Amino acid sequence: MASLPLSFSIQACCQRPKAIEASQPIPFNQHKCGSKLSCFDKSDVERNLVNRGMQNITRSFFHNFSSKLDATSRVSTVETKKQFATLTEVEVLSRALTYLYRTEIGGQVKVYVMKKNVKYSVYIEVSSLELRGEGEGLLLCWGVYRANSSCFDLSDFKSSTTDTRTGMNLSPFPSSVSGNFTIELEFDAKQVPFYFSFLLRSMSDAESNASDIRSHRKTNFCVPVGSLPGYPAPLGLSFSPDGSMNFAIFSRHAEGMVLCLYDDTSLEKPALELDLDPYVNQSGDIWHISFESAWTFVSYGYRCRGALVQRNDNDKFSEHVLLDPYAKITGNSYPSGFESGLTMKFLGRLCKEPDFDWGDDFHPGLPMEKLVVYRLNVERFTGHKSSQLPSDLAGTFAGLIEKVQHFKDLGVNAILLEPVFTFDEQKGPYFPCHFFSLMHIFGPSGGPVSTINSLKKMVKCLHAHGIEVLMEVVFTHTAEVGALQGIDDLSYYSANGVGDSKIQPSLNCNYAVVQQLILDSLRHWVTEFHIDGFSFINASHLLSGLHGEYLSRPPLVEAISFDPLLSKIKIIADCWDPQDLVVKKARFPHWMRWAEMNSNFCEDIRNFLRGEGLLSNLATRLCGSGDTFSDGRGPAFSFNFIASNYGLSLVDSVSFSSGTLASELSWNCGEEGPTNNKSVLERRLKQIRNLLFILFVSLGVPVLNMGDECGQSSGGSPVYGDRKALDWNALNTGFGKQTTQFILFLNSLRNRRSDLLQRRSFLKEENIEWHGSDLAPPKWDDPPCKFLAMSLKTERVDSLVSSESSDISAGDLFIAFNAADHSETVVLSPPPEGMQWCRLVDTALPFPGFFSANGESVPEKTQELLTYEMKSHSCTLFEATYCDS
Repeated sequence: MASLPLSFSIQACCQRPKAIEASQPIPFNQHKCGSKLSCFDKSDVERNLVNRGMQNITRSFFHNFSSKLDATSRVSTVETKKQFATLTEVEVLSRALTYLYRTEIGGQVKVYVMKKNVKYSVYIEVSSLELRGEGEGLLLCWGVYRANSSCFDLSDFKSSTTDTRTGMNLSPFPSSVSGNFTIELEFDAKQVPFYFSFLLRSMSDAESNASDIRSHRKTNFCVPVGSLPGYPAPLGLSFSPDGSMNFAIFSRHAEGMVLCLYDDTSLEKPALELDLDPYVNQSGDIWHISFESAWTFVSYGYRCRGALVQRNDNDKFSEHVLLDPYAKITGNSYPSGFESGLTMKFLGRLCKEPDFDWGDDFHPGLPMEKLVVYRLNVERFTGHKSSQLPSDLAGTFAGLIEKVQHFKDLGVNAILLEPVFTFDEQKGPYFPCHFFSLMHIFGPSGGPVSTINSLKKMVKCLHAHGIEVLMEVVFTHTAEVGALQGIDDLSYYSANGVGDSKIQPSLNCNYAVVQQLILDSLRHWVTEFHIDGFSFINASHLLSGLHGEYLSRPPLVEAISFDPLLSKIKIIADCWDPQDLVVKKARFPHWMRWAEMNSNFCEDIRNFLRGEGLLSNLATRLCGSGDTFSDGRGPAFSFNFIASNYGLSLVDSVSFSSGTLASELSWNCGEEGPTNNKSVLERRLKQIRNLLFILFVSLGVPVLNMGDECGQSSGGSPVYGDRKALDWNALNTGFGKQTTQFILFLNSLRNRRSDLLQRRSFLKEENIEWHGSDLAPPKWDDPPCKFLAMSLKTERVDSLVSSESSDISAGDLFIAFNAADHSETVVLSPPPEGMQWCRLVDTALPFPGFFSANGESVPEKTQELLTYEMKSHSCTLFEATYCDS
């Protein structure tokens, strides 16, 4: 603890200075605040007592204030001549903080706190106080505290002027005929900050409890010295233009709040603690305090006190320093010692966010239907040694910048980052500890400032290449410890039901304060980091109330939908629950602004390709999932995926299908796990191509998953923690090269045929036809049927041909899907007049012939019909082109 020297003088005067009467006092504040007093150094303390009217003071009191130095006292008491106060200076008063109190017997107490040179002055004026006897004297009983408002630190004040009953110092007011009493105390600036607590006592009954005069709240009068009351907004740490800093934190149920300041983050104990006073430093449910400077302190946190702060009776958080929920920059500190095993403690840093030159950066603002998303984990993306990056760049935002070319090789124009907020390292990124700070492992040096700058540089670089940056965010739950626990669990966290007192990590998202926290966090990432959108993990929980009840109009979802800033970016609901490891489907209220991760797409496509799905389900997904998105949104709001960062990876979904993986809807293609069987390997290769092909020809936004382009495997484990870092060597294998090229081709095809494959609205009935293998209507109600074909008809062929942006191939598309284990002879529909069918894709053919940008003409088998033989487990795509092309 910091040890601060104390020297003070007491000046008293009989009359109130005119300057005080004429001045306009600063409005007194009613904020809660707290402070902790460290022990004082052994130092000389000089009291200068004004002697006017001392004859009215009792002889016993005079004896206690003799000029003789007591042998056991550390306080030197000297009587001096009258000294006039300097408070007559108006310019000094203009800088004073004024606090006005009512006493319990009707009088008023006004306290001025001001800084004069290297000292702080506390000037107390008591007026309209009705004492028992005429000319009766008044004593000031006072003490100072920091860490604990109920305990004064008076180890260095053992003098005859200390009250033996309360341990408080005693200082007499001079007698006053007018009934007004004034006294001034001065403290060295080195002693602040602290709280000055006092009460008044009638001198004739100095030893009687009944003579104590307190505030109308029956408590001691208390004012901060060396700190300001502060402001309730904004929450968190904020800086004023003059350099002062303000602390504000919400806690409705806290009975006390202690601000802890650290001068070295490696220390286990704060250097200074301030027990905030509820009358001075609390506005409603917000506790706040401000300082002119931070001295030598570098970090801060809070201790919250009160039985109602937590949901259960476990008091493990009351003595631990907690991170400010609104801290923008955090730092790692000492091991917290929680029995749960949390090994790292986070504290807020007492510094401004670093300046960053964004230059001419701007949001690409890509239309939703134009997006191709690549989801990745920052650490695993370049953390493998095969990335050939220096150790300080591998696994960081800076390392991701070095791999921008990989995104361009795939043709993606948006990356989706797995959660990068500060999280529980043991449980992973989907268990956040904080919503305003970044996990330090993503920075080149592991420091908070370098991490912030690194992310901004990454965003700026990707924007320069036309790539948007989306972030996965988790606002439905937190880590079990080290997050918001202990600040106000009754407000921040939800209960399972009425009367449930167990601490839950599930956030009460639709509670006003939590909702504001989430909105402020989202706005922070958009304004400060230029993030282009968010995917909300476990989004179905956003629809729940305090006790889990369904809300038809969840306040948070609605607030995001109509927020002036957030409604203009991309907002996506992902109903995967990282706690239960399942997708909790829900009819999501969207206000025509929310997109959704379409888990039905993944399930129905996997089911069809393994031979168990219905043709109707496949058709629904190909056309943009109208069963979900025909409610005013359209197919562009469907984010389609065939593999995710949870469950089986793409290559594992065609390699493993044991009984424990039934929920994955996978198929091992004939053998479980790794194999050398050529036919099984060929079947798996076709299935991977089929999955990718259907993903890109379906209406909606295709979402790729990191590693699927090169066959990344987790050994058949669906557990998120078993995912491995991306092996960049795998991209140079035959499979990696052909898959990467195939994805780039599919992206190019989507862009070129955006009239049919990139649509914000659904296709009209006249623009699509469904076929069986013989051009007859599909057998929708025949479960054994595994073949489906569709013709996509362009609306204006002539305009497409004449357009400079169009390719020579601008006719209809004929797409067929065969999930059967046998070949199908497909009859192609007649092409438009003057055109012929050109094959662009056949997933059954060997590389490099299974796709072609130029295409290959289909020869006519008969006079009137065009036929094409499709192999088992394959997909094909034909485009109508002009014969002379």
